[in-house]
Amino acid sequence: MKQSLVFKSLAVLGLALLTFQACKKEKTYELQSLVAGGVDLNGATSAVGVDAKADIVATFSQAVDAASATGTNITLVRDYDNATIATTISVVDNAVTINPNEDLGSGTLYKLTFSGSVKYADGAASVTTFTRTFTTAGTFAPAGAIAHWTFEGNGNDVVGSYNASAVVSVSYDASRNANAGKAATFNGDNSIIEVPNGDKLMNTNDFTMSFWVKANSDGHVNADGNPAGHFVMGLAAFYGFQFEITADYSWCKLAARYDLGNNTTGSEDLWFPGNGQTYANGGWQGWDFCKDLTNSGGVAGLLKDKWAHVVCVYNSSTRQGIMYMNGEKMKSFDFDLWPDGDAKRGVTGMKYGGTAPETVNELAFGFIQSRSGQLWDTEPWGGYDFPTSNHFKGQLDDVRIYHKVLTDKEIELMYNSEK
Repeated sequence: MKQSLVFKSLAVLGLALLTFQACKKEKTYELQSLVAGGVDLNGATSAVGVDAKADIVATFSQAVDAASATGTNITLVRDYDNATIATTISVVDNAVTINPNEDLGSGTLYKLTFSGSVKYADGAASVTTFTRTFTTAGTFAPAGAIAHWTFEGNGNDVVGSYNASAVVSVSYDASRNANAGKAATFNGDNSIIEVPNGDKLMNTNDFTMSFWVKANSDGHVNADGNPAGHFVMGLAAFYGFQFEITADYSWCKLAARYDLGNNTTGSEDLWFPGNGQTYANGGWQGWDFCKDLTNSGGVAGLLKDKWAHVVCVYNSSTRQGIMYMNGEKMKSFDFDLWPDGDAKRGVTGMKYGGTAPETVNELAFGFIQSRSGQLWDTEPWGGYDFPTSNHFKGQLDDVRIYHKVLTDKEIELMYNSEK
């Protein structure tokens, strides 16, 4: 009987040992899930529609060594320019959370890589190197806009605090395509959207403004019955910045105020006539590039009664103002081409230079200044109260302002994604 019990005990011990060894062999080291805002990033195909504000969470089968989960060993890279995105990484047991330090760009492809230098906490293994790609939701737009007006039924800024304080005679109608939703429609008589604290939008060394515009020539006339120009937008006119299209669509321009570096400001026009002239062949001082459109319909071929994507940039490092239309560079000037001793050789960036009561610190969409401004108030072409002055007639959409320089590639991608 005792012998039988011994055999039984040995059998139980052997079974327990085998069970322990089997359990030990079954311990796995693998990625179990990878998600961002509820979207699976670990599928067979590259994920799309990822929320640009979502954290990325990687869950493993075993606890991860927090000291090894660093920005060197876990990288997030933007595809189009191979830029590494700064992130904050945290570890709780087997979950690794990657939090980008700023919102990612919309409609943008990113590449996430875990290297083999990421260790498991028990020291028995390292994470197998892997890379996953994903695209954020929406059409492409670079991250970092300080203001973005989408005009989806109102004049609110969807990324910052620059909401409209007044909206007059503006409707919100179908934009350039279904994905773009709605656009603000201006009647050419008295439509205006006013935004306070406009100086904060332009007081910066580097500046980019991007927008979609469709000017409507039908019935847009002045007091004499002749075609009227379009004051698309303005912040105290050239004491801040203004974008306008001339009555015959032969040119457009961004007139803006610049910090001269000596406690004063001065204005300069980024004027695009589409004639190919530069300072070297009959153009104005400082013009270093102007695309020749004389054989392709001129500026009117881009702007008259059709949607156009316009981007205006000031780059303080190169001291250039540049205008792009439909993803292509159209015009630029260079302050370094002004003669020695000229005050504009000292420009450091853009700066609001208006003074009340003649000018008012409000950005206006649909006119050159807000209704409270008195500049040109009695001029038949410049007074807001004249329905036949140069009120903007047409549509405006997706106005974005950045305090940085967008690159040629970013502007091209934005146009191609949003057109």
